[in-house]
Amino acid sequence: MDDSLKTVFERYGGLMKTAELKAEGFYYKKIQQLLKEGAIEQVRRGYYQYSGEDSFSDIPAITTLFPDGVICMESALDYYGYTDRTPAAWHLAVDNKSTRTRFYIDYPIVRPHFVSGDRYPVGIEEAEIDGRHVKIYDRERTICDLLLHRNKVDGEVFNVAIQRYVQDPNKVAARLMKYAKLLHVEKKVREVLGVWL
Repeated sequence: MDDSLKTVFERYGGLMKTAELKAEGFYYKKIQQLLKEGAIEQVRRGYYQYSGEDSFSDIPAITTLFPDGVICMESALDYYGYTDRTPAAWHLAVDNKSTRTRFYIDYPIVRPHFVSGDRYPVGIEEAEIDGRHVKIYDRERTICDLLLHRNKVDGEVFNVAIQRYVQDPNKVAARLMKYAKLLHVEKKVREVLGVWL
């Protein structure tokens, strides 16, 4: 039974809605039994994920629950290899008009960053994490955000990220300056990175 359950969840990318489970023949009683056995877990109301030893990554839940979320801050630093610390939560940028209550979930642990409408789309690109396409802020936007929120970031994390960006052959200094203007961190970029750019 377990294998076929896993296969069913894999077909849906690791996360299923109640209606999808019912369509696959898993009705209320069966769902309750699977929850009790710990074979599946409720991510939030109406969403379930398979919970075997080789459980799925957080990414399907992130992309399904927050299709508008853009991976940012510490999570983006982690993706680009600009930090050695694994973030305790997924940092997601969303438009500041987003409903705040949808982030009140037990799993995955998400830390929303509410960004004003004109700043939100700056630097969004696509990346692949665990075989799924995700939206993420590019290197330059990530560095601008880091400078903007410097007082909220651990000093060591900040310094390592800046050093690694400077050494990154894929950085685009002109793009960094363009974003810095748009996001009003030009002065900070010149102060912190001016020597190397």
